Formats: sequence, structure tokens, C-alpha cells
Amino acid sequence: MQRFKSAEQAQRFLSAHGVIYGHFRPRRHLMTAGEYRRARNKAVRS
Repeated sequence: MQRFKSAEQAQRFLSAHGVIYGHFRPRRHLMTAGEYRRARNKAVRS
């Protein structure tokens, strides 16, 4: 948190970053190979 001016600023960044990260990085260890490929193709198309 050293680079953020406030806790609110850090929270805004982290909440936006979490959505983006989850969109492009599905939880591979919980999916079959086919499900993972479909999720990656869907993320790239949208």
C-alpha cells in the first residue's frame, strides 16, 4: 500500500483489477482442459 495515497484509492484499484484478472485468468486447476479452452476463447472474443 505504500504507493497509494489512501486506503480508498487502493481499494478502488484492487476491486477493478480483480475483475480484469478473473476475466483473463480462469482458475485452471478447477477446470477440465476443454472447459479451460472454451473459457479462454470466450475471453479473447469479448
